Order: sequence, then C-alpha cells, then structure tokens
Amino acid sequence: MSTPALAIQLSDAEMRLLQALVYQECGMYFDARRTHFLQDRLQRRLRECRMDSFYNYYRLLISAEGKQELAQLLENLTVNETSFFRNKAQLDLFHKSILDDIIREKQAAGDHYLRIWSAGCSTGQEPYTVAMLVADALAYHQLRMPNPGATMWPKPLIPPPWKVEIPASDINYTVLRAGQEAIYNEHQMASVDYSYRLRYFDKVGERYAIKKTIKEIVHFDFHNLKTEFVPQRNDIIFCRNVMMYFDEAEQKRLVE
Repeated sequence: MSTPALAIQLSDAEMRLLQALVYQECGMYFDARRTHFLQDRLQRRLRECRMDSFYNYYRLLISAEGKQELAQLLENLTVNETSFFRNKAQLDLFHKSILDDIIREKQAAGDHYLRIWSAGCSTGQEPYTVAMLVADALAYHQLRMPNPGATMWPKPLIPPPWKVEIPASDINYTVLRAGQEAIYNEHQMASVDYSYRLRYFDKVGERYAIKKTIKEIVHFDFHNLKTEFVPQRNDIIFCRNVMMYFDEAEQKRLVE
C-alpha cells in the first residue's frame, strides 16, 4: 500500500525547472514573489498522485503519459476569482463609449456582426456580463433607429438583423463546464441588480440560469494563448483576467 506524499521543499534548481515548464506550456510566469503559491499547488498535486519525489513527478509531466496530469497541474495554477459586472470602470467605458461607437459604425456600414472574445473566462461571469451589456446596447440603438425587427413581440434580446458571438476561453476544463452550465447561486449573483436578473435570468429553485438567448451567443472552449493561434476576427478582446499571469515579453507578443 502506497503512502501519502510528504511535503517537500523544492531546491532552487527544481523550482526553476517547474517555472520553465509552466511558462513553456501556457505562458504563466511565476516570479520570486509567487513561488510560495507555485510550491503550494505542487504539493496538492503530489498528494493527489501519492508521490513524494519532485523528480519522479517532473518526469511524469514531461512524458507522453503525463499529458493529463500536466493539464491538471495547470488548472490548479489558475486563480478563478470572478464575478458579474467586475471591474466597473472598465465595463462603463466599454458599455457607454466603445460599444456604442462600434455599433454605430457597423450599422452605418451595413455590418451587423459583432464578435467579442473573453480570454480567461473562468466560470462565465465575464462573458455573460458582456453579453448582457451588448443586448442592452443593441436594444437602445433599436429604439433610436427602428426597423422591422423592433415590432416583434416579445422583443428578442438580440434584435435582428444583428448576430452576436462571444467566444469564451480558458485552460481550465472545470470552469469551462461551469460556464456552459450557466447556473449561479445567490452568492455569485450578489453583484447583479434586480433589473438584470429579471431580463436575463430564469429562477431555477434557489439558483439563477442565464436565459437561453444569451447563453446561445456565448461559446466556451479550451484555448491556450501560449501555444494556439489567436483568432484575428474580433471587434473587442477582454483579456485582463489572463494577462496578469504573463510576463512583459509574453504580454507584448499577445498584443502584437
């Protein structure tokens, strides 16, 4: 019978090996201030794998058989702190200025396709917040510039002829599944006011489910910004939640 993994202290050389592997695989950069966090997450995985040797664990991570464990380690390194309507100043600028300008420009050009990417989407609160704000903005523009779609009843949350797509990506499969489920408890809904709850959620027991029309425009998928192609056709990209993991060189590469 195997014994539980003991707490181990990495040498400087071992820590550099782990830091380099994580950076190579997903771009996350752990400087000296965050090595304690990295060590803590490593200990969790060693306990789960019932291993007491960093050397053996590292060999597993870089082997063909260790791909699933490597993915699990990377999941453990992401901080999935998120909420609806987080970063109010950023969202106010997006909603009241940037989005309004984009919609007017597209409308004038006869372009009714809007694509907004949420990179590092966690459990979905950010992309669903964006979807609600887009629906609000389009409804406002419909009132200012009526078209046949505005006479429909009940009024669609995304008025025709507009088509909206919000790809939502992360490297953590667990949070992606939660985002796809799109059901949130009262604590998670704390920052959602009554008017938004009424328009964009259905009450399901003690929880709240995103309405189908909003859920259908948000598409969750695994995407590694370090190793995978960045889609070019995006009107706006929300990436603050993931950029904080990267060093300056990686941030510059992604922006360019």
